[in-house]
Amino acid sequence: MNPNEALEKVAANPEFAKLSGLQKSALLLIALDVDSSAELLKNIDAEDVEAISAEISQVKNTSSQILDGVMHEFYNMVKAREYVMEGGIEYAKSILEKSFGINKANEIIEKVKSITTLKGFDILKKADSTQLVNFLVKEHPQTIALILTHLSPDQTANALQELPPELRGDVALRIATLGKVSHITLRRIEKVVDDMAGLTMSQSVGKIGGTKSLATILNRTKVSLSKEIMDEILDKDPEVAAEIKRLMFLFEDLINLQDKDIQKILREIDRKDLTFALKTADEELTNKIFSNMSERATELLKEELQYMGMVKLKEVEAAQARIIDVVKQLEEAGDISLNIRGSVEEVYV
Repeated sequence: MNPNEALEKVAANPEFAKLSGLQKSALLLIALDVDSSAELLKNIDAEDVEAISAEISQVKNTSSQILDGVMHEFYNMVKAREYVMEGGIEYAKSILEKSFGINKANEIIEKVKSITTLKGFDILKKADSTQLVNFLVKEHPQTIALILTHLSPDQTANALQELPPELRGDVALRIATLGKVSHITLRRIEKVVDDMAGLTMSQSVGKIGGTKSLATILNRTKVSLSKEIMDEILDKDPEVAAEIKRLMFLFEDLINLQDKDIQKILREIDRKDLTFALKTADEELTNKIFSNMSERATELLKEELQYMGMVKLKEVEAAQARIIDVVKQLEEAGDISLNIRGSVEEVYV
């Protein structure tokens, strides 16, 4: 029986099939000699080392057949990644198909793509916004937009804030209009991710970016910056700007909500957050909040605001952001309706 047939036999084993990636990692280290295992652990994050070590301590009575299967699978994935780095996904797939057939080749390729993509962007996600911007600023706006859509909205918001003003609006518009991106386009940023993360990544067609993505990002930027970016997009593409605005929801937009929805929000948010959030709110919104609270609660809040003193603007913005998060959660749960267009209130019958 050749190695590939042996691997197929092991893969059909229920015991092997139910192994998690973490368990396979633990078994791989057990199967290797001590020196090789130690060398591998040097290149793994501390958190992952702890998790794998915990799994190793739980291993009992594992058959040599299962260990061989783990070793073969690891070897095949290493070779597949080498093929990807040498000639890309299609090249790797064609070679693997000759050895394993179409189905098994696709399975290996998907695993390799998943691992390289996640690890590459995991490292990017650990970079602070200054590092990220210094690295990306020399790239094409489309490349910058493509990379930023793979990061968290908070990280992207911080990066947008630090981009040069002449580049910021262009990148924001590209995030909003990315849509479907082919693996050919994604391959253009392989070198960017490779230079920063030390890994080559590849990816099949996927839906990324879009107006909803940019709206989420802008909700986490300063109001002045958000307005500046929206004004630039409005000049370049009014339809996209209108769609982004529809999807955005800022703290001051609470003024457009119905009283019953304001009351639901007030029941869910932290009182301290509300106090900080109202520090910079205009009189109309503040009165709207007060009118949906009990007389006693209103008096207490007014007193807290009166004696609060000076606070950092970033603390006020953070409190407003946490309240907006609660608002979005209530909307997603169907508990409230956001009148985000600022039009007349919806009629309920």
